[in-house]
Amino acid sequence: MTTKPSFSGNMPNAYVPGKGNLSQDDEALVLRRQKAMGPAYRLFYETPVHLVRGQGVWLYDKEGNAYLDTYNNVASVGHCHPHVTAATAAQSQIFSSHTRYLHEGILAYSEKLLGYFPSPLSHVMFTCTGSEANDLALRIAQAHTRGTGFIVTENAYHGVTAAVAALSPSLGAGVDLGTHVRAVPAPDTQGGDVGQVFAAHVQSAIDDLRRHGIQLAGLIVDTVFSSDGVFVDPAGFLAPAVAAVRAAGGVFIADEVQPGFGRTGDAMWGFARHGLIPDMVSLGKPMGNGYPIAALVTRPEVIEAFASKARYFNTFGGNAVAAATAMAVLEVIENERLQMNALTVGTAFRKGLDDLAQRFDCIGGIRSAGLFLGVDIIQGDASTADAHTAARIVNRLREARVLISATGPRSHVLKIRPPLVFEHAHVTFFLEKLETVLGGL
Repeated sequence: MTTKPSFSGNMPNAYVPGKGNLSQDDEALVLRRQKAMGPAYRLFYETPVHLVRGQGVWLYDKEGNAYLDTYNNVASVGHCHPHVTAATAAQSQIFSSHTRYLHEGILAYSEKLLGYFPSPLSHVMFTCTGSEANDLALRIAQAHTRGTGFIVTENAYHGVTAAVAALSPSLGAGVDLGTHVRAVPAPDTQGGDVGQVFAAHVQSAIDDLRRHGIQLAGLIVDTVFSSDGVFVDPAGFLAPAVAAVRAAGGVFIADEVQPGFGRTGDAMWGFARHGLIPDMVSLGKPMGNGYPIAALVTRPEVIEAFASKARYFNTFGGNAVAAATAMAVLEVIENERLQMNALTVGTAFRKGLDDLAQRFDCIGGIRSAGLFLGVDIIQGDASTADAHTAARIVNRLREARVLISATGPRSHVLKIRPPLVFEHAHVTFFLEKLETVLGGL
């Protein structure tokens, strides 16, 4: 089984200091950044973007140029949405403290959030980041199952704490997977019956853990497999793998940090597309539209063993300002019907990409669910990943003031996930820019 990250550690579209068409002022800013923040940080694009403002689906640089944001799922309901920023500001002027005091705001939000989940998922615990939520999920899974072994996919990303970095091969060659971790291939549609093939890989991982004397604790997956290259179809393919995990005494943790909150269009959560009810669900980035709030939603029986031996407390997780902000995000999703928007606009987006694929040989497979799309960039024989061309496309789109990125273990998949307020006119704008870039390759 795979126990080492397969990722090279290189970002295909990252800035190389001293290169790119930066102004003297921005080059000086890069040097200040390196001196103050150190060498581990990376900047997107061969020529970084110096952003100063955002509104809706647009980001603006210091010269006032507008960039179409076709990548940012953090600002899920659009940058600086007035309803959300007003809620944040209003609550911050009144009161903010942690969950050891009674406060109606966090309870109202908890009840509203849980209303979007199947009834067996009836408890919610708050953190500040998705990494923390996944870290907490691991602790609860280990207490519940008395196991330590976890299964992830080969280019997964689940966070940056020590525990979840050990489950995140996509972080790079400098991060070793733990000896208690097994990585399995992503559920690629080219491998026959996707569900059965993926389940067979998961079963092999379970068997390998057992051979090494390691009891399974759980399977954790991002339910659109975004870091692996976006694998979403056919709906339902996860069920056999989850059945194998539960038969072995493990739990299923659905990482909804990226696909959650209506992004897939057909459901509020990515796991719903598979007809499953997870044991735990982690939430993050889009939850506060940029404000740091995250959560773990659980079945009551799963948390019993953990709760009997440990107390949970997070100083900032679930504070009053976070709760007000997250409540406003849910209200925007409801009032502006953003889940339906993700479905209708995402369908148009997919059709436009399919049309381009008929005219440009470098476009291979296209996979999508709502406003989450992955586009393979390939060489002529349709079997060779072309990371070099993918990086060129990403950087030339940046020059055309459209922001996307690339993903997958071979960095050849265009990763497209705009804010949920994306409209048909924005799709047209994007497709026109992409067509121009492809025509100029």
